[in-house]
Amino acid sequence: MVQKQIHIFVTGRVQGVFFRQSTKVMAIKNNVKGWVRNLDDGRVEIVAQGEIQDIDNLAHWCKTGPANSRVDEFELSEENISDEFETFEVRY
Repeated sequence: MVQKQIHIFVTGRVQGVFFRQSTKVMAIKNNVKGWVRNLDDGRVEIVAQGEIQDIDNLAHWCKTGPANSRVDEFELSEENISDEFETFEVRY
């Protein structure tokens, strides 16, 4: 099983539209671990770890997000795998 870890920043109307909670639901559905949080500058930050196809599914979903969101910018970078994640959580 080939694992991958990504770091995403999403800009647009992504706070106050259930983006974090919806990301968690999609991550769990895709067996992805990591976390999501709002940033003070209005962006949402996501670190996700899992099998390549599962990570790609989550990343693809994050490009549009939930129904009431609007994604203007999507930045994705790959990172070295870290073994720190056991679940996917919303961080505050």
